[in-house]
Amino acid sequence: MSRYLKVSVGQHSDKGRKPANQDFLGCYLPKPSQVGLKGLAFAMADGISSSEVSHIASETAVKSFLDDYFCTSEAWSVRHSVERVVTATNSWLYSQSRNSPYRYDRDKGYVCTLSALVLKARTGYVFHVGDTRVYRLRGKALEQLTNDHRLWISQTESYLSRALGVEPLLELDHQALPLSEGDIFLLATDGVYEHTDTDLLISNIQDNCDDLDEAARRIVTQAFEHGSEDNLSVQIVRVETLPQPQANDLNSQVDRLPFPPLLEPRVRFDGYTVLRELHSSCRSHVYLGLDQETDTQVVLKIPSIDLRDDPAYLEQFLMEEWIARRVNSAHVLKAGVQTRQRNFLYTVTEFIDGQTLGQWLTDNPSPDLETVRGIVEQIARGLYALHRMEILHQDLRLANVMIDTTGTVKLIDFGSARVAGVVEAYQVEEGAIPGTALYMAPEYFLGEVGTTRSDLYSLGVLAYHMLSGRFPYGTQVAKTRTAASQRRLTYRSVLDDEREIPSWIDETLRKAVHPNPEKRYQELSELTFDLRHPNKTFLNRSRPPLLERNPVLFWQGVSAILTAVIAVLLSQ
Repeated sequence: MSRYLKVSVGQHSDKGRKPANQDFLGCYLPKPSQVGLKGLAFAMADGISSSEVSHIASETAVKSFLDDYFCTSEAWSVRHSVERVVTATNSWLYSQSRNSPYRYDRDKGYVCTLSALVLKARTGYVFHVGDTRVYRLRGKALEQLTNDHRLWISQTESYLSRALGVEPLLELDHQALPLSEGDIFLLATDGVYEHTDTDLLISNIQDNCDDLDEAARRIVTQAFEHGSEDNLSVQIVRVETLPQPQANDLNSQVDRLPFPPLLEPRVRFDGYTVLRELHSSCRSHVYLGLDQETDTQVVLKIPSIDLRDDPAYLEQFLMEEWIARRVNSAHVLKAGVQTRQRNFLYTVTEFIDGQTLGQWLTDNPSPDLETVRGIVEQIARGLYALHRMEILHQDLRLANVMIDTTGTVKLIDFGSARVAGVVEAYQVEEGAIPGTALYMAPEYFLGEVGTTRSDLYSLGVLAYHMLSGRFPYGTQVAKTRTAASQRRLTYRSVLDDEREIPSWIDETLRKAVHPNPEKRYQELSELTFDLRHPNKTFLNRSRPPLLERNPVLFWQGVSAILTAVIAVLLSQ
């Protein structure tokens, strides 16, 4: 089985009986190293005949899709990348129409259909607006994958109900489906599929399986001969080989580079001088090094001797630098500058002159509320930078937050991070519980995939711990493996007679760490805002009953009262 996805492509477009061809189609097949994380892209657009400028719209739609999709972050999922690109194109086309003489007649503006196909790893992603169609041929069965966005007024009159450039907001159909070797995808405009039948399409593809360009030409020719009066375009894509599951570029580094030895102070290693050991554990060995070229201090991390035969561990080990190199934030660990080729398997990141949040709390055991707010806001900015790249940290805890000598807070350690684009590309198995139990959101213990609200929960736990030294549910969250048991979790108020903490802060934290993710804050900005500004909902809320605040104390009180009543009755 191949390491990379491979396809064969054939296509043909013709103006037919019209004076000009308003269809546009294309594909982008990047170099193999980029195929893994971004895949292969195909697109087809069809301009509307009533517009003299729709050919510009269709050409722009296809070119911008193929160019801009591959400029989006490798960390993004296919859907997120495509939606961002197509939405931007729709906005541009709509603005062009609004600034043209046809601003009040959309049938003459910059309008077109668009159907796009992205093949990534072992999954196909279809995106569609308009009435250009995408089919899948598997064996002898031809399946239409898209729905026509066309509204019929009568048997002979219809119009597009959805298209690019018509409205400022775009509704884009999308679906994902598993691939098999031999799958054939067919993209066709209405000038073709309205004048051909299923048997004709299948026979042309099968009879010209070695020359898909010829198959596309024959389909177009036969549609023309059957009376088509529209432009005619066909694109055929056949999946030849699928990549090996979990065969990725990080693993290729493992195969290509030897493991380094344990390092000692003053040793020169791959262009660095080792200054001292910073940390050593069963997971990794971390050293402070000096880059001999730039004369800057960096952190060198080499994999654990005991885990070098574990592919999953090695992938997580390399993921930290991979993420650090793609996220640009003052509150996220930066990767070291890479100016030369490496000869061993290790990672290089910036050196943060400071201490972990856990060490800081040891020195400052009772931080005031304003200081906690400042730290939480900086962590939230770091998380937001990750979330914008569709990355979940999944292991936010005291040891993974650094505070440098200037007071800047930075997130570190991305070994448990979930990167949407990487999960799609390499079919990463998700099942093992990431992170540290005390800080992890309850949904992880139900086997669910984390969301941005899972990271928000961990941030709420950090804030709670900084204010109280405790955890909102103690150690009970890790013991709850059913939804029913999680509903029985009881929040322990952060309020303390020795600390001046407003009750609305307690309600803010209660919402942030709610066991049900749907009842938490939806955005990090909502949490940080409520930590500074009293939420009117919390201010107007009456003090909860004792049964809700402290059920143990409530039932102890009930038992004491019943015992007293029984004693009185027995004494009479």
